[in-house]
Amino acid sequence: FPSLSGNDNSEALPESIPSAPGTLPHFMEEPDDAYIIKSNPIVLRCKAMPAMQIFFKCNGEWVHQNEHVSEESMDETTGLKVREVFINVTRQQVEDFHGPEDYWCQCVAWSHLGTSKSRKASVRIAYLRKNFEQDPQGKEVPIEGMIVLHCRPPEGVPAAEVEWLKNEEPIDSNLDENIDTRADHNLIIRQARLSDSGNYTCMAANIVAKRRSMSATVVVYVNGGWSSWTEWSNCNARCGRGWQKRSRTCTNPAPLNGGAFCEGMSVQKITCTSLCPVDGNWEVWSEWSVCSPECEHLRVRECIAPPPRNGGKYCEGLSQESENCTEGLCIQDKKPPHEIKSQNIETASDIALYSGLGAAVIAVAVLVVGVTLYRRSQSEYGVDVIDSSALTGGFQTFNFKTVRQGNSLLLNSSLQPDLTVSRTYSGPICLQDPMDKELMTESSLFNPLSDIKVKVQSSFMVSLGVTERAEYHGKGHSGTFPHGNSRAFGTMQARNKATYIQNLSSISTRSELKTTAIFGHLGGRLVVPNTGVSLLIPHGAIPEESSWEIYLAITQKESSLQPEGTDVLLGPEVTCGPSELAVSTPFALTIPHCAEVNSEHWNIHLKKRSQQGKWEEVMSVEEETTSCYCLLDPYACHILLNSFGTYALIGEPISDCAVRQLKVAVFGCLSCNSLDYNLRVYCMDNTPCAFQEVVLDERLQGGQLLEEPKLLHFQGNTFSLQISVLDIPPFLWRIKPFTACQEVPFSRVWCSSQKPLHCAFSLERYTPATTQLSCKICVRQVKGHEQILQIQTSILENERETITFFAHDDSNFPAQMGPKAFKIPYSIRQRICATFDTPNAKGKDWQMLAQKNSINRNLSYFATQSSPSAVILDLWEARHQHDGDLDSLACALEEIGRTHSKISDITETEIEEPDFNYSRQNGL
Repeated sequence: FPSLSGNDNSEALPESIPSAPGTLPHFMEEPDDAYIIKSNPIVLRCKAMPAMQIFFKCNGEWVHQNEHVSEESMDETTGLKVREVFINVTRQQVEDFHGPEDYWCQCVAWSHLGTSKSRKASVRIAYLRKNFEQDPQGKEVPIEGMIVLHCRPPEGVPAAEVEWLKNEEPIDSNLDENIDTRADHNLIIRQARLSDSGNYTCMAANIVAKRRSMSATVVVYVNGGWSSWTEWSNCNARCGRGWQKRSRTCTNPAPLNGGAFCEGMSVQKITCTSLCPVDGNWEVWSEWSVCSPECEHLRVRECIAPPPRNGGKYCEGLSQESENCTEGLCIQDKKPPHEIKSQNIETASDIALYSGLGAAVIAVAVLVVGVTLYRRSQSEYGVDVIDSSALTGGFQTFNFKTVRQGNSLLLNSSLQPDLTVSRTYSGPICLQDPMDKELMTESSLFNPLSDIKVKVQSSFMVSLGVTERAEYHGKGHSGTFPHGNSRAFGTMQARNKATYIQNLSSISTRSELKTTAIFGHLGGRLVVPNTGVSLLIPHGAIPEESSWEIYLAITQKESSLQPEGTDVLLGPEVTCGPSELAVSTPFALTIPHCAEVNSEHWNIHLKKRSQQGKWEEVMSVEEETTSCYCLLDPYACHILLNSFGTYALIGEPISDCAVRQLKVAVFGCLSCNSLDYNLRVYCMDNTPCAFQEVVLDERLQGGQLLEEPKLLHFQGNTFSLQISVLDIPPFLWRIKPFTACQEVPFSRVWCSSQKPLHCAFSLERYTPATTQLSCKICVRQVKGHEQILQIQTSILENERETITFFAHDDSNFPAQMGPKAFKIPYSIRQRICATFDTPNAKGKDWQMLAQKNSINRNLSYFATQSSPSAVILDLWEARHQHDGDLDSLACALEEIGRTHSKISDITETEIEEPDFNYSRQNGL
C-alpha cells in the first residue's frame, strides 16, 4: 500500500497476490461533482466492494490518511467486505489550487486482486455576479406586432437559470402559445395584444443567489382608424343653394395607449341646390253642367295652374261646386218646397242647441281646472304666513304712496318724491319681523326694502317709483322693472310677467356668476366678478328720470349652442337684460375668449339666441356692418350693441395652425386615506370664467392651487394631449403602474364645450412622516407645445404657501353707478366729444381719434352714431377696465393736436370722482 502518513505522494500499487481468491473492487458509489457555497466545505464519498482499503487522490496527490473517515461493513448476500470513505474539501483548498483545470478528486480501492479507480469529481466555488450582462429594454409596439425582450443573465457558477415576470407574476410559456421563453433566455411575444402591456422583469437564479434585472415597460398601442362615412345630410337650404355634410369618427378603432389619431378631416361639406317648392293654384271654373233630374247642375276646376311641385302646397278649397238650377221650384221625393225648407230649419235648430250645451260643459270644466291649479299654487304659502293680521281676522290691504317725505321705508328718502304718482298694493300682504324666517318669492321681486320681509299672496306685480336710483346698490334683485315718471306700472303687461320670472330664475343658480344693479341716466358698469365678463352702460343710454334694474349673467349649465364640425365655442354664454329694454346709445359688452387672434387661422362669429331658443348669427368679427361692432383684443372681445339678450362667440378654424389657448392648473388635496395625496390637473379655456368655475369646484372638494397656472397653445392639428407626472421621489412617494401618464384624444380637448378637462393622479406616501411633495407635471400636445409645472409644496394646509387665484380681483366692485364707473371724467369727455365730433376740411376728426386708439376697421359703424367720439370713448372704457391707461389716451390726443387746452393741466378738483388714481397727476 502507498505510504499516506508522510509527504511521499508518489503512487505505489500493492503487491499482487494472484493465488488469493476474490475479485477486483467494484464501486457502489463514486464521488459526484460538487460546488462550494460561500465558506461551507463539501463532502466527497466513495463506496466499493470488496475493498481492503480506499483512499482519495486530489489533483494527482494523495489525501492524508487522517483526513479520511472510513466505515466498514459486510454484504449479507455475498459475504464480501464493503468499505465507505468520506473526505471534506474546503474553500481554502480550492482557492489555493492553481492548475490548468478545475480542482478534482478521485478514490482508489484495493482488493486481493488489485486496484480500481473511480471517476474524477470536480469541485468548484459557486457564485453569481450582481449585474446583468444585458437588461431588457422597454418597447412601444403596435397591436399584433412582435415583441422581443433580450436578457443576458449575470456570470455565475453554476450557470444561472432565467425566469420572466410580468407585473411581478411568473410567465408560463406552456400556458400561452403566443409566448416563447426558450430562445437563449429571450422573451418573444409573436403577436402583441393589449393585455401584453405591462412591466417585464428578467429573473436569474442558481444555488447561490437570485438576481433581478431592470424592469422593461411594454406598451401595446392602437393607432386610430376612421369609421365609415355617414350618409350625406339633407341640403340645409329648402330652396336654392346650400350645403350638405357627412361625418366620420376616429373609432374604428379608437386610438389607445398613445396611438396616432386619425389623419384627415372628420367632416366633409359639399354644396347642393334644392328645387324651390311651387304651390299649386286653381284653374278657372268650368261651365255649369246641364240641369240633372235632381234639379242640380255642377262645375269643376283642377289644381293645375300651376300644379304643386317640389313639396309645394296643394290648392285650398273645393274642386267641385253644385247648386239648384230651378231657383227652388223643383219638387224632389214628391215633397213640396215649403216642407223641405221647414225640415232644414228644424235640423239647424238642433245643431245650434247641441253646440251651445257642449260649449257650456267645456267652459265649466276649464273653470274647475283653473280654480284647482290656482289653489294648489297658492297653498305653498299657507304654512309660512303668520302675523298679527292673520290672527285677527285675515289679511289687510295696504296702500303705500310716495307722497310722504322722509319715509324710512323708501329706498332713498332724501330724494324729492313725485307727488303725482302712487303705487297701491291691492292684494293681501304680510309684514314680518326681521328675525323671523325669511319669506320671499323665488325671484325676490318684492324685496325693495332692506329691513322688511314682504311676501305677496297673489300673483300681481309691484313697483316702487322713485326719481333717482343711480346710487343704490341692490343686494340681489332678480326682477327688472322700470322706475320713474316716464313709465307707469301699467305698461308692464301681464303676459311679460312670466317671461321675467322665468328668465331671471334660470340665471340665479350661483350668485357668483350673476350680478344685478339699478342704473339711471348717468350709466355705470356691471361686472361678473373674476370672470372677465362686464357690461358698460354709457352716460345717457337710459332716459332721464328713469332707473332700470339690469342684470348680467353667465350660463353655467351645458350651453345650448352646439358648434358644427370643428367649430369651437371660444368663451362663455353671456346673458344681459332685460331684453325689453331699449337704450338710446350702444352699450359695451365684454366677453373673454381663448383664441390666439389671427385672421389667417380663425374666422370668429358673434351669435345671439332668439326668443324661440334658436341661435342666429349676428356678424363675423371681420365683417363690415352698421348694426353692431366687434373689437377683438388678445384675450377679450368688446362688442357694441343696441339690444340686450344672450350672446356667444364661435370660432371656425381655417387651418391646422389655429391655436386654442388653454390654461393648465394643478390642484391637490389629501384623500380619505391619510397616506394618499390626490393631484388634479385641469386644462381649461384661457378665460377667467373657466378658471372661476374650476376654483369654485375645487373649494368644494378642499383642493389647493399648487402652482401658478401656465398657458398652453393647443393647435387644431388633430394631435392628442398627454399629461404625465415626472420625477416623483422614489423612496418617499409612489404611484401605481400605468397611471403616471394619461392621454386625451384631440376631439375631447378641441370640442370640450367649455367644460374643463380634468385628469387625476393618486400618489401614496410610504410613511405619514413625509409632508413634502416635489414632482413635475408635464402637459404637452403631441408634435406641439409643452408646459412643465414644478410642484414643490407641503401637503399640510397650515404649511402651504398661498397662491393668488386672480390677477384682478374685482369681487368687491360688481357694480359701479354714475361717474365713478368711468375712467375719463365726464367734463373732459364732453370737451373731447365737442372737439372731435366737429368736421373740418380734412375730414371727420373722430376718425383720427379712432385710428390713434387702434380702431381701424368698420368705421362706417361710428359714422351712423349721433356722437362718434362718445362711442369710441365708450369702447376705450370697456378695453381699459382694469388698467385705466389714461396716459395712452392723452398721448393720442396730443399727437392729433386738436385739443383746445392741455388736459394734463386739469387738477384733482376738476375730477368728479376722487376714488380713482389717474396717471399724469390725476388727469389725462
